[in-house]
Amino acid sequence: MPVQLRAALRALRSQPATCGLASVAGREPLLFTPGPLTTSISVKQAMLRDLGSRDPQFIELVRSVRSELLTLADTSQEAGYECVLVPGSGTTTVESVVSSVIPPGGRLLVVSNGAYGDRIATMCAYHGIAHDVLRSHEARAVSPAAVAAHLAAKPAGYYGHVAMIHHETTAGTLNDVDAVGKLLHAHDPELTFIVDSMSGFGCYAVDLEGSHVDYVVSSANKNIEGVPGFGFAIAKRDKLLSQGVHARALSLDLLKQWEGLEGNGQFRFTPPVQSLMAFKQALAEMFAEGGVAGRRARYEANAAALVAGMRALGFERYVAGGAAGDDVAAPGEAPAQGCIIHTYLFPDDPNFDFPKFYDRLAELGIVIYPGKLTEADCFRVGSIGRMFERDMVHLTSSVKIALEEQGVALPVAQIDAPLPEPTRVAA
Repeated sequence: MPVQLRAALRALRSQPATCGLASVAGREPLLFTPGPLTTSISVKQAMLRDLGSRDPQFIELVRSVRSELLTLADTSQEAGYECVLVPGSGTTTVESVVSSVIPPGGRLLVVSNGAYGDRIATMCAYHGIAHDVLRSHEARAVSPAAVAAHLAAKPAGYYGHVAMIHHETTAGTLNDVDAVGKLLHAHDPELTFIVDSMSGFGCYAVDLEGSHVDYVVSSANKNIEGVPGFGFAIAKRDKLLSQGVHARALSLDLLKQWEGLEGNGQFRFTPPVQSLMAFKQALAEMFAEGGVAGRRARYEANAAALVAGMRALGFERYVAGGAAGDDVAAPGEAPAQGCIIHTYLFPDDPNFDFPKFYDRLAELGIVIYPGKLTEADCFRVGSIGRMFERDMVHLTSSVKIALEEQGVALPVAQIDAPLPEPTRVAA
């Protein structure tokens, strides 16, 4: 046996065991996050070679990825939609759309129920784009009636564009894109609808034509289970051609990026080659799993196992009904909780120490997300990525160990953070 291999085996055997629940020694931890997330071995392996960014193989890879993303969105170039790949984070792609398609003097309505909706408003402030923000509580789905009432109170043509988050990962809240898109079109067929579906696309279908969505944005490292490096915008071609001339930044010019991809198949600037190779493999695995429907079925099974295990420990999801945890939406509201990420309030116990809790889970091979709520202390647990029901059991077993070691009483009592009354629109 080679000396290097013997040394590696000795190092693996020296790793401490933790109640049989930790990840296999030497394996990376499981990422219970909404992305970047745990990827398959084959997606990782797809990156283990070099490929020139001007090479015909890479150009063909880019072409096929763009085409397959349109297929995943249940549309095509023949139907009038285009796929534009944008290097950078998902936020980069959202900013590329927002800063490229709103004309000088135009005004954007941002419909926000969390940090990512508010981030679009921040982009507008940076680029000098006039905008208003219609806010609702981070644990409530956007109310289509409230959007309709807001628009009705404004003069005709006051807004040219409306932007909304599909799945708001601040708390794990799912918004009804279909209902909002249809009411926008009924109010004004010329309104442009921008949907940030960063953590929704690939799990929850978006009916682009039926919901009158003009731009939908997501990224490589979410439900398609690729790695970070680029985002993509699926855009209605006629809107892109007429509106894309208003770009406010060189590297964020959405129309120029599309023209480059269409012209010679290449990115204008250095592309994320390895990320795209990984994504090509991730797409193949997604289609083999049954596309959006198949992926959602696995994620919903994961979510059910997670919720059951956490409930046995006393935890109820914040979005699904606050401290009561009844999983029932308020009268007249659509269910708000998605199957992607789940927010849990801190235990109401003096022994609970979140940094120590987080670190202990990490020792057990578990990585969760800190909270992002503005009104309550919480942590978030994702149920997406290359994970299965058994991984959810591993998570909840590890949570039990970490809490018991801290002396937290089980089942836990959660900090009381009641939800506000649902949005009501005056008659």
